[in-house]
Amino acid sequence: MSTIAVVGTQWGDEGKGKAIDYLATRADVVVRAQGGNNADHSVVIDGKKYALHLIPSGILNPTAVNVIGNGVVFDPAGFFEELADLEKDGIDTKNLFISDRVHIVFPYHKVLDGLTEKAKGSSKVGTTNKGIGPCYMDKMARVGLRGCDMLDDELFRSKLSAQIDIKNDMIVKLYGEEPLNKEEILETYCDYAKRLKPYITDTSVLVYNAIREGKKVLFEGAQGTMLDIDLGTYPYVTSSHPVSGGFSTGAGISPRLLDEVIGIVKAYTTRVGAGPFVSEEDNEIGDKIREIGHEYGVTTGRPRRCGWLDLVVIRYAARVNGLTGISLMLLDVLDQFETINVCVGYDYNGQVLTDFPASLDVIGQSKPVYKELKGWNTPITGCRNYDDLPQEAKEYIAFIEEFTGVPVKIVSVGPDRDQTMVRAALFEK
Repeated sequence: MSTIAVVGTQWGDEGKGKAIDYLATRADVVVRAQGGNNADHSVVIDGKKYALHLIPSGILNPTAVNVIGNGVVFDPAGFFEELADLEKDGIDTKNLFISDRVHIVFPYHKVLDGLTEKAKGSSKVGTTNKGIGPCYMDKMARVGLRGCDMLDDELFRSKLSAQIDIKNDMIVKLYGEEPLNKEEILETYCDYAKRLKPYITDTSVLVYNAIREGKKVLFEGAQGTMLDIDLGTYPYVTSSHPVSGGFSTGAGISPRLLDEVIGIVKAYTTRVGAGPFVSEEDNEIGDKIREIGHEYGVTTGRPRRCGWLDLVVIRYAARVNGLTGISLMLLDVLDQFETINVCVGYDYNGQVLTDFPASLDVIGQSKPVYKELKGWNTPITGCRNYDDLPQEAKEYIAFIEEFTGVPVKIVSVGPDRDQTMVRAALFEK
C-alpha cells in the first residue's frame, strides 16, 4: 500500500500526533487537508516535546515532503511563528509546500470569531478564537482570499483592502467595536505574501504525482470525527470535515487513492468545550483520568472533560470513515483502575440506542450503558511488545475489536516513539 489516512474517532485530542509521527518517519509525503492552527499535535522525541499546530508532523522527518492542502484555512502569522520555533530547534523546514487554493486567515477573522462567541452568551460553541469558522464562512460565501491571490502583489492588496472595509463595517455597526487598523493589516500581510511565495504551489498535482510514483503518502487528520461539520455533534463542531472523506476534497485527490484508514482511539474519552458527552465522569473518576493523562489542551490550555471509552462513538466513527484499523492511544492512563467501564449503548427513556443519534436533545437525555471490565492495575509503560501486556489489558483491546469490528493495529503505552506496539505492517521501511 502507498497511502494511509489517519483520522480522529472522538472529539479530537486522541493522541493523533504520536501515531502520525510514527507513520511520518516512514512516509515520503505527509499531507494536512483540513482545519487550521486550531489543531494541535504533540510529539515527543528523545524527551523533547514538539507542539505542532498547522505544519504537518512529517516536518520532524528530514526526508519527508510536507503539504498543507487546499482544505486547510491558513494563518500566516501562526505559520511563521511555528516555523521559527522549529528552526530554532534545528529542524529543516525546506521540504514544505502550501496549496495555491488554501484560504487565508486574517486578523478580522479572529476578531469576528471572538465577538460572535461573546454575542452567543451561554450558547457559545467554545471555539479557540483562531478565526477558523469565520474564514470558512468567507470561503463558502465566495469572498475569501486564497494562496494564489498572494502571488500577485497588486491583486492581493486590492482584494484584501476591500475585505477589511467590509469586515470593519461589521465590527463597528453590528458589534459596536473599534475598527481594525487597515494600513497595518495591509502592510503586514503584503509582507507575508512575499515571504510565502516560495512555498505556494499546486499541491494537488504534487500529491497525485507522488501517489502515481508509488511513494508512501500519509494523510494527517486534525480534530476528530465527532467535530465534523456534518457528522459531528452539531453545532458543537469545527467548520471542516475531519473524516476520511475530507482528505479527498481537502487534498484534491480521488477517494479511490486512499488504501488504508487508521482511526486514532484514546483508551478513554475526552472533550473540550460545550456539548453533550454521554460517558463523561464529572467526578473524582474524571478528575483522576485528567490528572494522570495531563488532559489540558495544547493550543488553549483548557482542561478537557473526561470519561470512560464510548464505543458507540467509536463504532460510528468506524462506519463513517471506513476504518481498516485502530491505533489505541494512552492505554497506560488506565493503569491505576481496579475496574474499567466502557459505554456500549445509550439509555434514552428506557430504549437502548447502539447507533449514534443526530439529535443533541436525545444525546443529552441519554445515560450510558456500561460494560464493566477488570483493570490490570499495574504499570504498562515499560511494555514494548504486545505479549508483554497484562492479560486484562489484552482483554480490553479484544473487547474494542469485537464491538467495533475493526482490528487494533497499533497500541501506545506512553509518549515516546519507542512506547509503540505495531501489530500489523504499516509503511514498512
